[in-house]
Amino acid sequence: MSYSPTDRLQRQVAELIVVRASGHLADQQRRYPRWELNNADLERLLQLGVGGVILLGGSAVELQQRTEMLERWSDQPLLLCADVEEGVGQRFEGASWLVPPLALGRLYQHAPQRALDLAERYGRCTGDQARRCGLNWVLGPVCDVNNNPANPVINVRAWGEEAATAGALAAAFQCGLSQTGVLGCAKHFPGHGDTSSDSHLDLPVLPHSRGRLAEIELPPFREVIAAGVDSVMTAHLLLPELDQDHPATLSKTVLTNLLRKELCFDGLVVTDALVMEAITKRHGAAEAAVLAFEAGADLILMPADADAAINGLCDGFRSGRLPKQRLEDSLRRRHQALRQIQQQHPRDPSQDTPIPSEPERMLEQELVAACLHLQPSTGINSSQGINLIRVDGLFPCASLSGTAPSLRLPELQGFKSVVIHNRGISPWQPQQDSPLALDRLGEGPVLLQLFIRGNPFRGTQDSIEPWSSAVQQLQRLHRLAGLVVYGSPYVWDELKTVLKPDIPAAYSPGQMPEAQRQVLTSLLNRSHTTSGQADFTD
Repeated sequence: MSYSPTDRLQRQVAELIVVRASGHLADQQRRYPRWELNNADLERLLQLGVGGVILLGGSAVELQQRTEMLERWSDQPLLLCADVEEGVGQRFEGASWLVPPLALGRLYQHAPQRALDLAERYGRCTGDQARRCGLNWVLGPVCDVNNNPANPVINVRAWGEEAATAGALAAAFQCGLSQTGVLGCAKHFPGHGDTSSDSHLDLPVLPHSRGRLAEIELPPFREVIAAGVDSVMTAHLLLPELDQDHPATLSKTVLTNLLRKELCFDGLVVTDALVMEAITKRHGAAEAAVLAFEAGADLILMPADADAAINGLCDGFRSGRLPKQRLEDSLRRRHQALRQIQQQHPRDPSQDTPIPSEPERMLEQELVAACLHLQPSTGINSSQGINLIRVDGLFPCASLSGTAPSLRLPELQGFKSVVIHNRGISPWQPQQDSPLALDRLGEGPVLLQLFIRGNPFRGTQDSIEPWSSAVQQLQRLHRLAGLVVYGSPYVWDELKTVLKPDIPAAYSPGQMPEAQRQVLTSLLNRSHTTSGQADFTD
């Protein structure tokens, strides 16, 4: 097919755009229609030449069908990616959902070789399942160093709280991933770990010097680049010591001078989603895309308006604001990445099954067990009490279906489940010394299960919940039957300081059903356990 010069430019530019789509097949199944294109617009843009799609939602089986559909709509090879930092099952039901990376970061402190081995298997499992579902690009590993416990958006997504840990484990993950023929992506450059605000909601400021960045933020990126990572994702944060005017995503100082020239990275540079408010509050879709490309990005991820971004970039090339050589360089990097995928592991849909293999299921169980912490005590032997569960967000939530072990296992022992979230029943009363309104919850002993972790779009709202005071209140009234924290190690660290040693308690970095099963099987049957579980205790 031939194009006029204008059409050819538009098609070349479109190759560098990555749009958002639902993993579900039908429009009415979209979970986030604000960001996920309907099928008509998606098919039109792919026929126009858009070269990438980021997917979220649905089952692993449905994702396999969806990626095949997208490939039929396009006449070129596509980059098909997802944020599967915790395994494909984190985003697509039925695949392996693995513990958050920070779980291995903490394991590394006392069992470094075991953590490294598990991180490599983690990467291999993620890449294998991604490829079998039709994805060819995993947006991980996270290379941010989560040295700020108040970080609301990175948190357990990081591989470590120190640069050496984060770098070693992220590189091990990348080594495992690269064995599967799936592209990896180091993010969020030059480091989003030491922030206390969420770039989905605003523009964080990282006030550190160039020397400090070299000491803490940059080493994990250097290690993962040395391990052969294929792409690097930018961070929407302002580093005034490097560039007072532009966030990293839009900064030539950061993307060209630091990443390309100093760190010698010649793979794909992709923006973080340009639809995030750190960018959209300050720039329109066309100008944001032009500024990002001008700074040194190759791929424009989730522009607020894909058509506007394409037109803006075309105008930039026609006017001379953007040099044509930059376009050629970015297209070369994209084509090279796609050739690498096709040569290493050509896809054969007839041989691919998205269902986890037995070794993959065993890895999920092993990761949960390796990172589980139990407070030594007798088991939970209460009944006829309240199973009080706090979950992130609204139903449905991935970790709490109607058959979730956190509901089912306590209910089998006589507990009545009460689930609270930020838009449902409020458990709080005004008195700070007695924060829980127990009269609203019912009588009897309380098994408290907290699903709390850093989450995009929630900002710091979770940090104001007085769970430390609530635990003390329940203990004072002799009503705390047990405590489980799923997710944030920082919440667990805080609550351990007020928890009485005879209270049955557990911490699991993972929130998935497998983690719930292992935790509650241990706590509810603790009086019958043997010393074989000593490996899991603090």
